[in-house]
Amino acid sequence: METIIRFLRQLEVNNNKPWFDSHKNEYLEARSRFNAIVEKLIAGVSDFDPTIKGIGIKESTYRIHKDMRFSKDGLPYKTHFGAFIARGGKKSGYSGYYFHIGTGSSEEYPCRSFLAVGNYYTEPAVLKIIREDIELGGGDFDRIIKSLHPSLSLDQDRKLKRPPMGFDAEGPYIEYVKLKNFCLSGTYDDSKPDVEEILNVFRSAKPFLDYVNRAIEFSREEGF
Repeated sequence: METIIRFLRQLEVNNNKPWFDSHKNEYLEARSRFNAIVEKLIAGVSDFDPTIKGIGIKESTYRIHKDMRFSKDGLPYKTHFGAFIARGGKKSGYSGYYFHIGTGSSEEYPCRSFLAVGNYYTEPAVLKIIREDIELGGGDFDRIIKSLHPSLSLDQDRKLKRPPMGFDAEGPYIEYVKLKNFCLSGTYDDSKPDVEEILNVFRSAKPFLDYVNRAIEFSREEGF
């Protein structure tokens, strides 16, 4: 872990192509160590989530090079390594398990250590299905949330102030219905990263992931 963070910190203050090219060996070493962690996570997740079986490093990790069309700061490289372990791979559109090592000092993304389960954006058709499932589910979603690992919490970003149209404002689970992102997030101790502990966090979130992916499956089957 120290090798990875040391490289990322150096990159943070030398975020330019000449420096990166002259330190490519350090980058390759850091990436190799990160990939080794991700391989262990993929293997561990596959033990309790069979939809992950067959997914590899290439389908799960991201390039460190930024897409300059969307680089707000104009810098060419990310200062974090991230992996999204999802059914069908990171581009499948299904929700999955995210693991991240970075240089950030705040609790907000992209912070130094970061875990997430779900997806940072829920398509409108899927969002409607999830909301309906929650309202009519008799508390099943609430039970899932209450059984999560204590390090995980629901993403409250962009949560509606008022109930969405067509939903009971007095319903017992209306606060869940108001959510716009069905994603969980948390941190881990990156001074001594414990793959087994991270897997325990992910394992606790599998029912949540199944709940969201079931809505995604249904929306695709119905052609929404």
